[in-house]
Amino acid sequence: MPYIDYPECGKIVNTHGCHGGVKVETWCDTPAVFAALPAVYVKAGEGFRPLKLKKASPASRNFAYAELEGVDTMEAADALRGTVLYARRDDLHIPDGVLLIAELIGLPVFEEQSGKRLGTVSDVIHPGATDIYVIKTPTGEAMVPVVPEFVKRVDIDEGIVLSPIEGMF
Repeated sequence: MPYIDYPECGKIVNTHGCHGGVKVETWCDTPAVFAALPAVYVKAGEGFRPLKLKKASPASRNFAYAELEGVDTMEAADALRGTVLYARRDDLHIPDGVLLIAELIGLPVFEEQSGKRLGTVSDVIHPGATDIYVIKTPTGEAMVPVVPEFVKRVDIDEGIVLSPIEGMF
């Protein structure tokens, strides 16, 4: 499974002001990461079309306000409502070896000792202090806290290796 070159980074949820500003629900680690992007991208056929961020600022815990090049009226901003935005992976400054949640989805999961395939990552949730992998198994779902005691290795090419406790699967 390859790295994602243009991961989703947010969605336009509303207009902001009367001169084409938009309110964005950010899907980055923080709204400040989104606000620091030089451009965002929208899907255009098989590729992506850039929209330069003229100005962007964090608004709250999960939102940012942005002004996009070429979007100068409230009507133009409103027409973009619901649009998913993408970022170039290189613009996000992701350290080597770090995977995005979108890259974890679909990875196979294996048991450390036996090498047996346990299932596939179907989601990553964030209920509190640590993330939880939701793993689709042949008999349902299992939830595994992302802690070193359970998660032994994560590799985009080989999958995730776990050391589960009895009853986890």
